[in-house]
Amino acid sequence: MSLLVKNLLFTLVVPASVGFYLPLLLVRGSTPSSAIALPLSLVLFALATALYLWSVWNFATRGRGTPLPLDAPRKLVIQGPYRYTRNPMYLALLSALLAWLLLFQTAVIALYFLAGAIAVNVFVIGYEEPHLRQVFGAEYDTYMAQVPRWLPRFPRQQDA
Repeated sequence: MSLLVKNLLFTLVVPASVGFYLPLLLVRGSTPSSAIALPLSLVLFALATALYLWSVWNFATRGRGTPLPLDAPRKLVIQGPYRYTRNPMYLALLSALLAWLLLFQTAVIALYFLAGAIAVNVFVIGYEEPHLRQVFGAEYDTYMAQVPRWLPRFPRQQDA
């Protein structure tokens, strides 16, 4: 199966379920919180989607893999959005959840966002980082020292 198909299937099942299908069920019957919330949340959804797709593109083209741990990239991906944050896909997912919260401002979406943020952080620190350190060794240690886990750091002009 081609990388494109595998990445598409993963995207439609995992991130789409967590970032779109389930929140859509959680807000069923709710109305947007304000008139300005809709365009702002749509912009945030668009940015989150673009960041996710850019990240997956780099996984496929640079790393020759998918976000699925069973078919992970064979090379450490440090290009594209990975130059600024080590976790752009998770950042995109949490941004989408934040867009839902902005749009509907319900307790259930706030709790869902919080649970998602905690779960992602625990997974990254407890499994993903130790696993990547084991697979990529010193290359990953160097990458960790240069690029932050969550909040993007944009290189200064002389770093670029």
